[in-house]
Amino acid sequence: MPALTTPSTWFVTGASRGLGLELVTQLLTQGHNVAATTRSVGRLEKALDAIDTARLLPLAVDLSDETAVIDAVTAAKGRFGSLDVVVNNAGYGFLGAVEEVTDLEARQMFDVQIFGVWNVLRAVLPDFRASGSGHIINISSILGLTTFPGWGLYCAGKYALEGLTGSLAQEVAEFGIRVNLVEPGYMQTDFLTANSLGLPTSTADGYAAVRDMTAAHQAMPGTQLGDPAKAAAAIIRLAEDVDTPLHQLLGSDSLGIASGALEALAAEIEQGRELAMTTDILQA
Repeated sequence: MPALTTPSTWFVTGASRGLGLELVTQLLTQGHNVAATTRSVGRLEKALDAIDTARLLPLAVDLSDETAVIDAVTAAKGRFGSLDVVVNNAGYGFLGAVEEVTDLEARQMFDVQIFGVWNVLRAVLPDFRASGSGHIINISSILGLTTFPGWGLYCAGKYALEGLTGSLAQEVAEFGIRVNLVEPGYMQTDFLTANSLGLPTSTADGYAAVRDMTAAHQAMPGTQLGDPAKAAAAIIRLAEDVDTPLHQLLGSDSLGIASGALEALAAEIEQGRELAMTTDILQA
C-alpha cells in the first residue's frame, strides 16, 4: 500500500540545481506541495520557468543558520499545514588532499552536510513525533560507504551523515517516522563543475595522483552513468513504498563500488581477527 497520498508536502533542501532541482520538478509535475530551499530563489524560479509552480514555496535559506531553518519550516507549515517528507539534499563536492584542506574549508563543508542537516532535523522532528508519521530522506553518496584519495573532506562529511542517519533511524522508528539514506554514484548533474565543486586554496607538493584525479573528474561531466531524472523518480518511490532499506544505493557504479568495499572490509576484519581476540579481559 502506498505510504503517501497526493498531494503530499515535501521540504527539499538544495533545490535549485542537479538532483534537487529534478526532484522538485517531478514533485510539482505530479501535483505535490513543495517547500524548496536554496541560496538563490531567483535561480530556482528561473529553472522552473516552464513548470506550474502554484504548489511551490521557494525559500532562501542559509542552512547553517538555525533560526533561518526554523523560520523556513514554520513558513512551510503555514503555507501547506504540515510536512510529510523532508529531503536533505544540499551539498557540494571538494577535491584535494587531506593536508591541503584548511580549517575554514572543513568547517564550511560540515556546516552544509552535517550542521545544516541537524538544524533541519531539530526543526521538523517534534511535529513528526507528535503526529506519529513523517519521512526523512538524507542524500548521502557512495563516498559515504567507501573512500577515494582526494575526497577526504567530502567523505568525512558523508561518513558523518551516515552515522547520524543510522542512529536517527533507530531512535525514531517507534514514533512511526521513516528514515532513508540515498547513496548515488556518479550522475550527470553539475556536481563536478565549478558551480558545485570546491578546490583547495593552495596545493602541497607531491600529490601528483590527486592532481591527476582532480583533472579526470573535472573532465567527467557528460560521461557519468547516472540519470538524475531516474534518481529523482527513485527517491519519490522510496517515499511511496512502505518496505524500503535504510541504505538505498543508486546506480550500477554505486552498487559495484559498495560491493567491492564490503569485500575489502571483510578481508581486513579477518586479517585482524587474531590480534582483536587478544584484548579481552580474561574471565576466571
